[in-house]
Amino acid sequence: MTYDPDRHHRRSIRLRNYDYSSAGAYFVTILVKDRECLLGEIVHGEMRLSEIGEVVRDIWESLPERYPGVELDESVIMPNHKHGIIVITPEAEQMATKASDGFAREGVAYSVRAVHEPPLRTPVDPALPSAQDRRRMLLPKIIGYFKMNVAKRANQIRLMPGMPFWQRDYYEHVIRDEADLRRIRDYIASNPLKWELDQMHPNNPSKW
Repeated sequence: MTYDPDRHHRRSIRLRNYDYSSAGAYFVTILVKDRECLLGEIVHGEMRLSEIGEVVRDIWESLPERYPGVELDESVIMPNHKHGIIVITPEAEQMATKASDGFAREGVAYSVRAVHEPPLRTPVDPALPSAQDRRRMLLPKIIGYFKMNVAKRANQIRLMPGMPFWQRDYYEHVIRDEADLRRIRDYIASNPLKWELDQMHPNNPSKW
């Protein structure tokens, strides 16, 4: 299937009056285990999704329905990884404080770790989580849900039930301002054109 930017990129969202410096927007990168190219291939600078790549697309696009108040900005699926911007709005932040969430209702236990920067500041009252802490609690749940459900369906397609599909860690970067947002959007949009130079290309050295 040919990668169609109009279909496979979410609408580029700029939340009116939203302060990106409040650390509510995140750039995340999620990598397939061992950098295996299972999500599709780059042909003449365009991404063509595999059946598993289509699963990744569909589950990613379902996240706002699953987590009210979560918005998706620019994103791209690459042969062995997913880049995307997740915006956690005040509505989603409030939802994150509730005891009942998607994981608790379903009794799901899923371990997911982030490689990210420390919180920007410490709460005044250490007994109460800061706004950033609440968002940080929600983001791993979103990524965990995404990774778990993609892995389950991908392993059904591969006839490899129970096998690890994703690398355990994921990369997280707090989007701090408009300039940062523009830079990351440009990086995501141009990613397929630079696949041969990508540090996650199987032939290139990588920190992952």
